[in-house]
Amino acid sequence: MNKSMMQGFVIGGVAMVVLGAGAVGYQQMSKPKFADVVAVKAVTQTVVTPREECQDVQVQKQAPVQDKHRVAGSVIGGVAGGLLGSTIGSGKGKTLATVAGAAAGGYAGNQVQKGMQERDVITTTERRCKTVHDKSEKLLGYDVTYRLDGKNGVVRMSAKPGATLPVKDGKVVTTGDTTQS
Repeated sequence: MNKSMMQGFVIGGVAMVVLGAGAVGYQQMSKPKFADVVAVKAVTQTVVTPREECQDVQVQKQAPVQDKHRVAGSVIGGVAGGLLGSTIGSGKGKTLATVAGAAAGGYAGNQVQKGMQERDVITTTERRCKTVHDKSEKLLGYDVTYRLDGKNGVVRMSAKPGATLPVKDGKVVTTGDTTQS
């Protein structure tokens, strides 16, 4: 082999290496560095928190009855009726009027005491409580739809992204976020 042929091989080999390295570098340079964000959807969860809500309420109740048979009203009414009846008539008629007056007065006194007892109320304050449920929304993250090399993908991120996502080695970089599809 002559010297010029040997130089040709060396120069050709070097040219092949340079061209091959250039092609690899071009491939690396032509890969996208960013993916376009197509849509962002907030992912939330409804949280229900029970709590007790209380308020004081005025309540009226019938006062405790001391004389449930209404003896006092019957006796006072009977005495008053008997006195009134004794002023009417004479002899046996007077006695009959006294007895009738006492009976009618006793009944009337009983009924008057009954009405007074029913209207006798006491007002107290009662604390009434019920459980209410407060609802709130908790942000779980963002489902981000992106386009890379003409294909759509979805990734969940903890922060809302901008218009693009970084790409490394042909994959979207989410910086610590998990679920990538």
